[in-house]
Amino acid sequence: MENKMFCYQCQETAGCTGCTMSGVCGKKPEVAIMQDLLIFVTKGLSAVTTALRSEGKSVSEDVNHLVSVNLFSTITNANFDLAALTERVKMTLAIKEDLLKEIKNKDTLADAALWNGNEDSFMAKGRTVGVLSTKNEDIRSLRELITYGLKGLAAYSKHANALLKDNADVDAFLQRALASTLDDSLSVDDLIALTLETGKYGVDGMALLDAANTSAYGNPEITKVNIGVRNNPGILISGHDLKDLEMLLEQTQGTGVDVYTHSEMLPAHYYPFFKKYKNFAGNYGNAWWKQKEEFEKFNGPILMTTNCIVPPSESYKNRMFTTGAAGFPGCKHIDAPYGETKDFSEIIEMAKNCAAPTEIATGTIVGGFAHEQVFALADTVVDAVKSGAIRKFVVMAGCDGRAKSRSYYTEFAKALPKDTVILTAGCAKYKYNKLDLGDIVGIPRVLDAGQCNDSYSLALIALKLKEVFGFDDVNELPIVYNISWYEQKAVIVLLALLYLGVKNIHLGPTLPAFISPNVAKVLIDNFGIAGITNVDDDIKALID
Repeated sequence: MENKMFCYQCQETAGCTGCTMSGVCGKKPEVAIMQDLLIFVTKGLSAVTTALRSEGKSVSEDVNHLVSVNLFSTITNANFDLAALTERVKMTLAIKEDLLKEIKNKDTLADAALWNGNEDSFMAKGRTVGVLSTKNEDIRSLRELITYGLKGLAAYSKHANALLKDNADVDAFLQRALASTLDDSLSVDDLIALTLETGKYGVDGMALLDAANTSAYGNPEITKVNIGVRNNPGILISGHDLKDLEMLLEQTQGTGVDVYTHSEMLPAHYYPFFKKYKNFAGNYGNAWWKQKEEFEKFNGPILMTTNCIVPPSESYKNRMFTTGAAGFPGCKHIDAPYGETKDFSEIIEMAKNCAAPTEIATGTIVGGFAHEQVFALADTVVDAVKSGAIRKFVVMAGCDGRAKSRSYYTEFAKALPKDTVILTAGCAKYKYNKLDLGDIVGIPRVLDAGQCNDSYSLALIALKLKEVFGFDDVNELPIVYNISWYEQKAVIVLLALLYLGVKNIHLGPTLPAFISPNVAKVLIDNFGIAGITNVDDDIKALID
């Protein structure tokens, strides 16, 4: 049978409609089909765990972690390894079958909870359970919106879990919501309510990760990060997982090997904990989509802790390693259970025999404006707003990407009036974080809060300003939102903002392909969500 796929979960999906032959991300059809099956069996497992909880039984953290990593493995650009995904399907089915035995009443369980095929049947089953298996366009749209939000929530939970932090309520909701996407009795209104509830738990999940990161590594602080290189050989670490970085830095001490961050790992430099490592050299390169060129020039090994992986060139594939939910065929995967140390000695030994990185930039960039650092500047910020020195804050959080249309965000940042300040988080910042935009009364005009999950800081900053100014509604604040999205972690950030009541968000460079016209109308009518147009008109709409 022909391997056909359908995937429209990311912003780059073909024709803003759906990838059907192969993923724009590089995902092959058989990988897409296995990911569809992994989502299906994870929904089945979640239906079982939800039923167990309803009967007063407990669900182990190991099962919760399995669900989170399963979802994370299907996020865009995370895992391209068919064999690894197949093993996850087999493991999930085995655990589900064991738990199924504990349920008293199986009559109401969805088919996904009862299906238990063997590996020979996986591809055939995967072709029948993908996105298009839901025929009603609006139900499909909402189910996918919820599922993609849950993928983002699972990613944030996984990072907290790696630091031995869990939130049982978040895990229970994640599994209940996954199970609900199997329920044909739920109406459009029911699913809209579940979408907003997903945003509520998105806030809780980001709070969990924020507490995990700051309790382990301290609160981010204003930091100048070197973007040049040293003369030592280096290891480049990309992705989002700070625990992986900690283990790598610990193991490279005294080896003569430097460690550089890449893309979304840049904000690690803002945490006080990591500043004690003398071989923590700086940040190399830009956002994820430039990695083929930049990984080639880095010369040393690369550790991908999460997405975003661009399928590597053969010239450096042998020095790219993966860990956690990430994977690529032909790249060595290194892992260990939570709480145990991963052995990165193979990466370190390889680095010792590599040339130092080729310099591609010089200078520094400034970041570290997470919630506690901004709260420390609150008096200055409030005075600047009251005096008119700062007219508006513009939230430009989210993702970067390779589409030429994303140059809009660079031009938008350049064209913003000089009395505006950009609040950013995520790799979207690479579109403007090296521009010389100056400052306002000593406050830089680009305030980088950190990774995409650190959009939580931006929400806390908004809520704090609402309190300081005595407003009843967060939308009364001099804050506007022009957010770029790419993949599913941006979806949970969007849902979290909607749950918090934020309205009139501009979203680009295109609206999600998985949003049907009727669902789009609900978002427009109730939340004022709009697409971007052009720089001049959008500045007039948002600022003037």
